[in-house]
Amino acid sequence: MGLISNIIKNLLQKREVRKPLNVEELRTDFRARYHQFKLLLNANNKALEIMAEMEDALRGTWPFGMSFVRSRSTSVSTNVFQIVKHLNELSPGKYKALYERFREIQKEINPFVYPRTAKKEGPLVLSLKDVDRDLADQVGSKIANIGEIRNRIHLKVPDGFVITSQAYQQFMELNDLQAEIDQRIQATDVDRVDKLYQLSVDIQQLIIRSPVPEDLKADILENYRLLESVNGKGPTLAMRSSALGEDTAGTSFAGQYRSELNVSEENIFDSYKEILASKYGLPAMTYRLNRGIRDEDVAMCVGCLCMVDAISGGVLYSRNPMRIRDETIVINSVWGLPKSVVDGSTTPDLFVISRDDPMMILRKEVPVKEQKFVCYPDEGVCRVDMAGEESSKASLTDEQALELAQLAVQVEEHYGVQQDIEWALDPDNNIVFLQCRPLRQTDIQGFQDTESVRPEEADSVILRGGVTASPGVAAGPVFIVKKDMDILQFPEGGVLVTAQSLPRWATLLNRAAAVVTEQGSIAGHLGNVAREFGVPALFGLKEAIDQLENGQVVTVDADGLSIYEGRIDDLLKREEKPKNLMEGSPVFEALHGASRLIIPLNLLDPNAPEFRPDNCKTFHDITRFCHEKSVHEMFSFGKEHRFPERSSKQLLCKVPMQWWVLNLDDGFYEEVESKYVNLENIASIPMLALWEGITAVPWEGPPPVDGKGFMSVMFQATANTALVPGVRSQYADRNYFMISKNYCSLSSRLGFHFSTVETLVSDRSSENYISFQFKGGAADYQRKRKRIVFVMELLEDYDFRVDVKEDSLIARLEDREEGFMKERLKILGYLTMHTRQLDMIMANNSKVRYYRSKIKKDIQNMIDSQQG
Repeated sequence: MGLISNIIKNLLQKREVRKPLNVEELRTDFRARYHQFKLLLNANNKALEIMAEMEDALRGTWPFGMSFVRSRSTSVSTNVFQIVKHLNELSPGKYKALYERFREIQKEINPFVYPRTAKKEGPLVLSLKDVDRDLADQVGSKIANIGEIRNRIHLKVPDGFVITSQAYQQFMELNDLQAEIDQRIQATDVDRVDKLYQLSVDIQQLIIRSPVPEDLKADILENYRLLESVNGKGPTLAMRSSALGEDTAGTSFAGQYRSELNVSEENIFDSYKEILASKYGLPAMTYRLNRGIRDEDVAMCVGCLCMVDAISGGVLYSRNPMRIRDETIVINSVWGLPKSVVDGSTTPDLFVISRDDPMMILRKEVPVKEQKFVCYPDEGVCRVDMAGEESSKASLTDEQALELAQLAVQVEEHYGVQQDIEWALDPDNNIVFLQCRPLRQTDIQGFQDTESVRPEEADSVILRGGVTASPGVAAGPVFIVKKDMDILQFPEGGVLVTAQSLPRWATLLNRAAAVVTEQGSIAGHLGNVAREFGVPALFGLKEAIDQLENGQVVTVDADGLSIYEGRIDDLLKREEKPKNLMEGSPVFEALHGASRLIIPLNLLDPNAPEFRPDNCKTFHDITRFCHEKSVHEMFSFGKEHRFPERSSKQLLCKVPMQWWVLNLDDGFYEEVESKYVNLENIASIPMLALWEGITAVPWEGPPPVDGKGFMSVMFQATANTALVPGVRSQYADRNYFMISKNYCSLSSRLGFHFSTVETLVSDRSSENYISFQFKGGAADYQRKRKRIVFVMELLEDYDFRVDVKEDSLIARLEDREEGFMKERLKILGYLTMHTRQLDMIMANNSKVRYYRSKIKKDIQNMIDSQQG
C-alpha cells in the first residue's frame, strides 16, 4: 500500500506554469510575424526568378549589354537584402551575421558590375552599317539584331540609322525629366489601375511637350541626308522602338512600345518623342513594376529605317511556335505591309515547309484576304480593301516561300536558337528582313500537326505537360525518390522522379540523367541547380509518380514537355546545345563573373552542421538559408507562446474531449462574446481540415493491453507525473487551437500523448506549410520507439518528410496547393486521434499489422470520400 500511496502523492504534485501573454499582445505578435513572413517569401521568389533570367542570358542566345547585367544584379541584390531584413524582423537579432555575409558577397560582385573604367560617352546617332550585337547597350536588342543580320549574316535589311541610348539620356537630362518622373511615380498609388492610367497619360504628355536637344537634331538630320544620298530625296522612315532589354529571350515587351511607319522628314522629331513616351504606356509600366525593373535602367533607342513599300510581308518562324519538337518552318504572309499579320487584323496565307534537303512545302493555306496595309505616297499608312483575283491569290509564290525558309535556317544557324522574323518583299521582289528575335515555342495542348510528328514519338508518349525547369533531352531508368533513404540506392544515369522539387534532391544531380517532379517552379532552388548542372528538368507534371515505375526506361524531353516510353534515339540525336553568341565578350564575362557569386547553391541540407550564415558563399545560399529559417521562425509561434485560456473559447462539439480556440486574427466569421464557439463560426481553413480528420472515424478506445504492457504504463506514470489520465491536470485531455483564416496551431494532449501541428494554408502554394510533432506514450522506450517508426512510415506514404529522434517525430510538408494541404491535414487529424496508446501493443506483430491495415483503410476511405 505504501508504494501506491507514494505514486498517488507524486501524481498530485503541482507544477509551476509560466504566465501567458495578454491576448492582444499575442495577436499583434502573430500579425507582425505573418506580415514579415509573406514579405520574405515574396522577395525570395523575385530573387530566384531573376537568377533564372540571368542563367538564361548566360546561354548567350540573344544579345544583351551591361545595362542588363547591372539591372539584374542590382535587382537580385535588393531582393536578397530584403530577405535578410525580413528574417531579422521575424526573429530580432538572431541572424545579424547574414548582413555581414551579404556585404562581403556584394563587395565581390561590384567589380564585375561596376568596373573602374573611365566613362565613355557614346554617339547620339549611329549608322546601321556600324551596328552589331555587341552594341546592344547603345542601340537596344531589336536594332542590334538588325545590324547583326546586315553586317555579320550579310542579308538584306533596310538602310538606316539608330538614335542611341546616349541620345535618350541627353534628352531626359536636358529636360530634367527623370527626377520629375521618379517623383510622380513615388507619389502615385500604383496598385490602383485608375491612378496608374492617369500617371501614364501625364508622363507621356510631359515627354511629348519637351524639346529635342539641338545637337541631337543636327545629328539626326545629318544621318538622314546620308540616307538621301543613297536612296533618293525625301525617303520616308519606319521608326521602331528598341528599348534596352526589348526583344530578348527573357522579357515580354513585344508590342508594348510604339513604332511609327512611313514617317516624313518633317515629322521625325515628333515621332521620336512619341516613341520615347511609349515607354510609359500602361502595359509597359505595369510590366516593369511587376518585374521589379527600375525605370532608369530602360533607355529607349529608336531605329530609323528606310520604309519598305512592301508588295507582301509577314512573319516567319524558323520552327513551329506551337510544338517545341516540330522542326518545320512556318510562314505567315499577306499582301502589302506585314502590319496586318503582326496586329492579327487579317487571316494570313500559311506555308509549312520541311527542313529536308531539298525543302518541301508540306502544307499551304490561302484564305481570302479582304484588306491590306499600304503606304500613302507622302506619309503614313492606310488599310485598303482588296477585291477580285488578288484577294484570293497567294501573297507568295512557292519559290519565294522556299527561299524564305532557307534564309530562316541561315539566321537560326547563326544565332543558335529558333527565330521569330518579320520580313517584307520590296518592289523589286527582294526579301528584306525588318526584325528578328528569339522564338519562344510553346506546346499547345491538343495541337497536332500530323505532317511533323514522327510515328515513334506519337505512339510512345506516357505523359505530357508541366514546365521546362531546365532544357534538354535525356534517357534513363526511372527511380522514384520519396524519402532520404532512397538517395542511397539512386543509380548512375537514373531519371529522378519525385513529388516536389526540394533542394535536398540536388545532391543527386551529378548522377541523374534528368529530373521530373509533380510540383515545383522554374525559379525554385532545385530548378536553379539543375540548370547549373545542365540536367534536363520537367516540373509540375501531375501524376508522374503514379504513371511511372521504378526501372522503367524513359526519354525525358524537357523542352517538349513530354516523357516517352523507352529511348527515343531520334530525339536524343537532335539534342544540341545552342551556340553561345556572347561568350568571350566583355559583357558576357561581366555577367559570368557576377553570376558565380549569385547563382550557385552550396547549402543544401538544413540539418548539416555546415548550414550556417558564415558558410553562405553566394546570394543563392543566403536565400536558401533564410527561406529555411523563416519557416522555422514562423512556425515556432505556437511553441514560443503559452496559450491564454481565459481569452479563448471552448468549442462546442460531440467529441468527448475539451477543445479550446483562440482567434488570432480572422479565424472566426463573427466575434464571440460568450465562453463557447460553434464549429459553424470557424473560418480557419487549416483548423477545419484538421477537425474533419479528428471527427471522420470514431475512436474505438485503447487497444487491449497485456500484463507487460500494463506494468510498463505504471512505471512510466511513476516517472512522469503529468501522464496519468485518471488524475486531473491542467493539460489533461485538453487541446488548444490558435487560429486565423489561413493559420492554425494545435497543441494536443490526449492521455499520454503530445502532438503539435503548425500550418499555413492558402491559395498561394509557395506559402503553404505543415509542421507536425509527435511524442510521448505510456509504454517503455522500445515500444514508444516502434510506435514512432510506425507513424513515420504512415506519414512518408503521404508525402511528408519525417525526422525521428529517439521517441519523438517531426514531419514537414510545404509548397503544395491548397486542396492537397487540406487533405494531408485531414490525415494528421485522424492520426492524432487514432495512434494514441498504440505504443502498448507494439510488441505484438499481429496487432501491429491489424492497426496498420485499419488505419490505411480509414485514410483511403477519407481521401476517396473527399474526392467523390
